[in-house]
Parts: sequence; C-alpha cells; structure tokens
Amino acid sequence: MKAITLLQPQKIVFGTGCIQTFTDDYLALGLKRLFVLTAPPIRPLLEQPLAALQAKGVAIEVFQDIVAEPTVSDFNHIIALARQFRADSVVGIGGGSVLDVSKLVAAFINSQQQVEQCFGTGFIREKGVWLACLPTTAGTGSEVSPNAILLDERDHLKKGIVSPYLIADAAYVDPKLTWTVPAKVTADTGMDALTHCIEAYTNKFAHPAVDIYALQGIRLIAANLERAVKDGTDIEAREAMAFGSLYGGLCLGPVNTAAVHALSYPLGGEFHIPHGLSNAILLPSVMKFNMPSAVRRYAEVAVAMGCQPGRDDDETARRGVDFIYRLADAVGIPKTLTALNIPQTAVDGMARAAMEVQRLLKNNPREVTEQDARDIYNSLY
Repeated sequence: MKAITLLQPQKIVFGTGCIQTFTDDYLALGLKRLFVLTAPPIRPLLEQPLAALQAKGVAIEVFQDIVAEPTVSDFNHIIALARQFRADSVVGIGGGSVLDVSKLVAAFINSQQQVEQCFGTGFIREKGVWLACLPTTAGTGSEVSPNAILLDERDHLKKGIVSPYLIADAAYVDPKLTWTVPAKVTADTGMDALTHCIEAYTNKFAHPAVDIYALQGIRLIAANLERAVKDGTDIEAREAMAFGSLYGGLCLGPVNTAAVHALSYPLGGEFHIPHGLSNAILLPSVMKFNMPSAVRRYAEVAVAMGCQPGRDDDETARRGVDFIYRLADAVGIPKTLTALNIPQTAVDGMARAAMEVQRLLKNNPREVTEQDARDIYNSLY
C-alpha cells in the first residue's frame, strides 16, 4: 500500500450549538486580540459569542466585506487591516471564501512573504497565528483542508495555495450556522461537497485511508441535498450535509480534486460563476469523460449514491451519471453554460486556462488534453 500523509486540525468539533465550545476554548488559550472574518448574513448569529469574549477582555476586530470570489488585491487589503489591529489570533466564520481568506490572513500576518509568491504547493515557509474555522455552508470543507483559493487578477484565473501551514488549529462544524443559508447557495455548495468526495474517490491517487471519508460523504450528500434545498429548516438534512461536507474537506489534503475543479476555475476566474455552481454544471460531463479509465470506481460511487447495480460496472456507473443529472435538476442547477451567460466563443480561452491547473489535472484518472477540455465545455451548449 502506498504511503499517505493525513494532516488535519488538532481539534475538530461537530454538533449543533458547538459555537459555544469555540468560545470556551478560545478563552482557555489566553489570547487577547481576535480578528474575525465573516459575512453580513452571519453577523447576527455571532453577537452573543463575540460579546462573551469581549466581556472577558478580548479585543475584537470584525471584517465582514469578503466578496464571493476574493482576489489578491482583496486579500492584501484585509491583511493590512489585520496587521494594523495587531491580531494574535484569527477566526473565520462563513462560507468557503471567508474561510480561505481567514487561513491566509493567519498564515501571512507576521510573514515577509507575499501571497503571490506562494501559489502552488508547499511555498509558505512558517506557521502563522492561532486559527479557528467555523463553516456556515455545507460545501467547501475548507475548515479542515490545507488549501486556499484566490483570484489572481493578472490573468483572470483562480489559483490555489496548498500548505500544511494553512490547516486550522481548530474547526467547529455547527450545522445550526447553515440553517439560514438560501436554497440556491445550499444547492451550489452541496454539489461542491459532493464533487470533492467523488473526485477524491475516483482520483488517480485515491487511497483506502481517504476512501472511507469519500464514500460516506457521497452517501450523506446524495441522500440529503435535495431535502436541505427544499426545506432549510430540516435539521436532520442540514446535519447530514454538514457532515458530508466535512468528509469532503478531509479528502482535500491527502488526495485532492481533479478535472472538474480544474475546468471550473476559468468559469469563476473570467465569468465570476460561483465555485460550487461551476463544479455542479461540469460534474456529470467530466464523469462521463473519465468513466472508461475508472469504471469500477464510478460504479461504486453510483451504489453509494443509492443507485441499483446494473448488469456490469459500466451500466452501474452510467446510472450514477444519470443520478447526478437528476439531482442537479432537482436542486435547480442549470444544464448549459449558455444559461450562465458564457458565450461559446469563450471555450478556447477557458480550455487554455484550464490546462494551467496541472496541480489538479495530474490527479485525474484520465489524461485531459486541451482538446478534451474544449469538447467538455462544448458539450454544455
């Protein structure tokens, strides 16, 4: 069996209401200057825990204006504020963009490195200040991953930074924080989480130590995403989605994603399509493309999603693709890139940009050429 390295937060807390555990843990650390990154819809949920910290003498600075696709310039503005505040700790409470920026702020606040120097894997030289992540969507799994994504305005492409120094010290997954997430965001982020699990399980570098997370994530999300979209107050479905997203995040460090994510980056970078939506619309097409190279794995994915086995692996795998099409339609995912206002004339440029994401394409079970990328994009018109 090939070697694998599993890097995770020292502490992972899961459970409805566990934001209180974060407050208690923080006070026990003796830290005094907390930089909070969040978003306006979440702010009301934070008033009580932040007030409890302030009552114990903790100075708090809140930044809540992170955009959906944060850029290098956005990050540089935020870290300047964190440095001015002299933060000794950081907490991110929000969706994937909030958590990614929080991880980068914690890593770079006392560093002489520039974030642009660290795109890729393993370029951050040292650990930053104490960091906690509390996700408010069931989607990216960023709270437990070593990855962060920024939009590099220089070439309109989303780029990843991967480092063990981006792993949070603690993650608190409180499904209650997802209860007010709108249906559309629930759908997009849920499909993102499902993509993490499917791409990890069918990955060229898939590993039994990660397969167990990926398969359980697939089971939970496939069975509960439509319920969570249709009724945001369905507590059981929300808890299952939060767990599924956590499992997907645990897949990202040791195995990571593949062609779906690589092809989705140009949609976000050039056309500002939300990350989860980009993945959702590409997922079934990339699954069909990959199936000849990993048919047994895709058949096992189909069974995990609840599909009945067919006469052979090929038929079972095709049922899995059909399930994804049905699920995406049920939760309101558009079927074409036209519906996202992406002109077909953009295909060549997107294919070239996708080829730059070799960090992920190298994981794909089937080699993806620039022509293959064009064909996948064109199939969505």
